[in-house]
Amino acid sequence: MGFAQLVIGPAGSGKSTYCSGLYQHCETVGRRIHMVNLDPAAEHFSYPVSTDIRELISLDDVMEELGMGPNGGLIYCMEHLEDNLDDWLDEQLENYLDDDYLVFDCPGQIELFTHVPVLRNFVEYLKRKNFTVCAVYLLDSQFVSDVTKYISGCMASLSAMIQLELPHINILSKMDLVSNKKDVEDYLNPEAQVLLSQLNRQMAPRFHKLNKALAELVDDYNMVNFIPLDLRKESSIEYVLSNIDNCIQYGEDADVKVRDFIPEEED
Repeated sequence: MGFAQLVIGPAGSGKSTYCSGLYQHCETVGRRIHMVNLDPAAEHFSYPVSTDIRELISLDDVMEELGMGPNGGLIYCMEHLEDNLDDWLDEQLENYLDDDYLVFDCPGQIELFTHVPVLRNFVEYLKRKNFTVCAVYLLDSQFVSDVTKYISGCMASLSAMIQLELPHINILSKMDLVSNKKDVEDYLNPEAQVLLSQLNRQMAPRFHKLNKALAELVDDYNMVNFIPLDLRKESSIEYVLSNIDNCIQYGEDADVKVRDFIPEEED
């Protein structure tokens, strides 16, 4: 059985930077992971890529040969990947061992993980190949500067959770760029009534019923919370990784180190 992270989130949320930081951290602690690029528009990487969708299809080729724009071309590339799961990807996955850990760096086009079924079908394929998968949703911490932007981010995250039906970790990225961290910390685990009060103060009275419905939706699911990530701190990366590992039960079959639990003998 293999393990996998599906790294998703809006364009510019820091997915590739997260993947790079994660790889460097794992290399430092002696842990082996494999980085897989699923973005046909990617050009440069700061981590070694073991499998690359551009070997199958690239956005530049699609735009040039089919005359598509970047958005339509990206959807075409991902649908082409979906059509070749049992051929190209099957061949690529044969290079990995049963217990290998893969990190999939995905494109940032939001419809891919909110309502277009491509990534959901990709996830189902990985499950058939006995991979345990966790969705890692990144949101730029600078985006969450007020309650309206926070609600927008929550709705996009919740949509991805429902669409993919996976264990799900939400991360606030780029915390090292936030000048006043208190403004962000208020939204890590907010209460519905606090959200509603803030929304009503910022919006016209005719939106109060909508605000109440949105706040209750976030509260009813009780699943949309965020973990802050500061890539400058190894402890922050380790905390995020431990949460993800817990979701997919990675390492639970490892041998227990009995010596760690033997108390020292008294003199």
